Amino acid sequence: MLKIRLTRIGAPKKPCYRIIVTEARSPRDATYTDLVGTYNPMTNPETVIINAEKVLYWIGKGAQPTDTVARLLKKAGIVNSN
Repeated sequence: MLKIRLTRIGAPKKPCYRIIVTEARSPRDATYTDLVGTYNPMTNPETVIINAEKVLYWIGKGAQPTDTVARLLKKAGIVNSN
């Protein structure tokens, strides 16, 4: 099963995240299938860059977003709440 989730990058105490598509069982920082965006919670306001085409493609293929990614997608207006 594929998941759309966050993987952490950035320096200690300065988190930044990639929004990735990966197997649900793989570790957080393992290799990923596709990079679909980035999320930086340290900026004011938070910076979210998402490739909507890729996200919708992977959701169409059966990928499930995690709760946090689903919140970011809803905030960006890419998917509506189900």
